[in-house]
Amino acid sequence: MKVFRDGDTFIAPRGSYFEGNVRINGDFIVPPDTHFWGHLVVDGNLELGPNSSIKYKLTCQNAVIGAKVRIGGDVNVEGSITVCDNTTVKNITAGGNVVIRPGVTVGDVKCGGTLYVFGKVKSGKLYGKQVKILRDPYPRYYEEPEEEEGAQAQDVLPQNNPGYSNGEYENEYAAEEEPQNRY
Repeated sequence: MKVFRDGDTFIAPRGSYFEGNVRINGDFIVPPDTHFWGHLVVDGNLELGPNSSIKYKLTCQNAVIGAKVRIGGDVNVEGSITVCDNTTVKNITAGGNVVIRPGVTVGDVKCGGTLYVFGKVKSGKLYGKQVKILRDPYPRYYEEPEEEEGAQAQDVLPQNNPGYSNGEYENEYAAEEEPQNRY
């Protein structure tokens, strides 16, 4: 498969399939739906697009792994790595920080910096200088409560406040007089 070059950055065509092992001497941008049927070695930074896959091991300097990616082997990163939502990785070893987003399935994670885990993930052992487990700042599974058919405002208001439903308190402050000017 042909890879495009722009300076030290290489770009794969969307939806590509790479048979065998691939080595890139620079940064590598991989668009969505790109698949590697071997090992991937990148001498620079890697941006792996969503719905992509690597059958075996991944080695690079720094990485951003997109959502719903499948990596069948270990991931070795010299710097930092971010693993986005619903990705499956065997194990991660990083020299810098590791960020793991919600829905990720990963084996053991070892890092030389801080390990951030957002939301609910499935993992093995987590090692790092600091390990921070945080709530997902952008929950995706929030659902608005459904309204019942034919329900009216007084049906949903609390029963212990009957005056509110008939508008008794609606203009409570409108009846007050405005303060007089003292000057």
